[in-house]
Amino acid sequence: MRQEKDSLGILEVPEAAYYGVQTARAIANFPISGLHAHPIFIRATAMVKWAAAEANIGCRKLPRDIGEVIQKAAQEVIAGQWNDQFVVDVFQAGAGTSHNMNSNEVIANRAIEMLGGKRGDYRQVHPNDHVNMSQSTNDVFPTAMRLAALLMLKPLTDAVDGLQKALFQKAKAFNGIIKSGRTHLQDAVPIRLGQEFSGYAEAVARCRKRIGMASEGLRELGIGGSAVGTGINTHPQYKKKMVAALKKISGINLVHSDNLFERMQSMADFLECSGSLRELAVELIRIANDLRLLSSGPRTGLGEIVLPPVQPGSSIMPGKVNPVMAEVTNMVCFHVIGNDQTIMLATQAGQMELNVMMPVISFNLLQSVEILTHTLRLLTDRCIKGITADRKRCLSYAETSVGLATILNPKIGYEAAASVAKESATTGKSIRAMVLEKGLLNSKEVKKILDPTVMTEPSSD
Repeated sequence: MRQEKDSLGILEVPEAAYYGVQTARAIANFPISGLHAHPIFIRATAMVKWAAAEANIGCRKLPRDIGEVIQKAAQEVIAGQWNDQFVVDVFQAGAGTSHNMNSNEVIANRAIEMLGGKRGDYRQVHPNDHVNMSQSTNDVFPTAMRLAALLMLKPLTDAVDGLQKALFQKAKAFNGIIKSGRTHLQDAVPIRLGQEFSGYAEAVARCRKRIGMASEGLRELGIGGSAVGTGINTHPQYKKKMVAALKKISGINLVHSDNLFERMQSMADFLECSGSLRELAVELIRIANDLRLLSSGPRTGLGEIVLPPVQPGSSIMPGKVNPVMAEVTNMVCFHVIGNDQTIMLATQAGQMELNVMMPVISFNLLQSVEILTHTLRLLTDRCIKGITADRKRCLSYAETSVGLATILNPKIGYEAAASVAKESATTGKSIRAMVLEKGLLNSKEVKKILDPTVMTEPSSD
């Protein structure tokens, strides 16, 4: 062990640790979940530290030799080299001070080591005076939140695009398959299976668009606001240099906010982003449930489509296969909706110049993005791409559906069509057979009216 001192006194820290005394206090104070900062969030925080060193060198506040070694240490953190040193629980001190100091101490101690010094001897590189120069947790943490979310949203949107493409391919493949439509879970007019899947594809595409729009606000940074938005202890050019450095380091098109006070006070951008994820989750639940219904059976359910089997479905019933990819999609989406509720409550919980609930907002948002990304890829590859259709069963349902009576309205009128539908449901005879039996239409007329294309496209009359 080594001894380190902060404003509260002396505390022992493991000799091998790159973190320091304030992190050690956080470990003792918050043994809550065992969950630690997401690697992308660690990376994003280190980007802020790298950019701050560059900006402070440029503003001539930080000696170049110290600034450059801080940058080198931050680059190692970005590369994931020291993830095991970020040990603070995600449920921690309000605003994320513990995480910020964890970052400052790891980078400081690694920089000290690079200079030939000993960890914990902060005379060469100090966590607060050098690594945290011109910064406050209050502008560092939300900036890292924005960077991390933007970095993680790219793989998510790629996964959404992949799902949309797979659904569209199925829409094309199934376009000629006629089936019974269903409204209120009851027989309705016919539809083509491809048309049904095209609706799923379009719903996912619209979710992708909403996520893109909702993420735009995350690009506007409040870095340079320092503690309350006034920019205390910063150089007049610092915030401009910070944004320029972060754009270069992250590769993201970032801009600086015109009002740093709003950036400090409001977490609305994160709520909007989470809301777009909630909308995606809701649509995925709906689609996954449709897949479960359409594939139900295979003998006693609808059985119109067949989902690819990925594992045995029962420990007691041989041969049973369950729609597990649709089921896990639902579970993940329920969790995302729960995360959104937490983010909503935390967003409204800010007071005055700061929202101290940032750690839980960040954790839940990043978790939602991550689990949705993985789930979408799995759903696409292990379910959607392998779906096949039972063409005969689809056609059988379409031909025996009482919904066919609707197509007869223009020819025999609503009352006669309703009578045919009622008698068909009672006797089990098909609509086609009933119409011919009653002499309401001849066989040529019936064949034309009940043509699959005619039934599933707008009338040309």
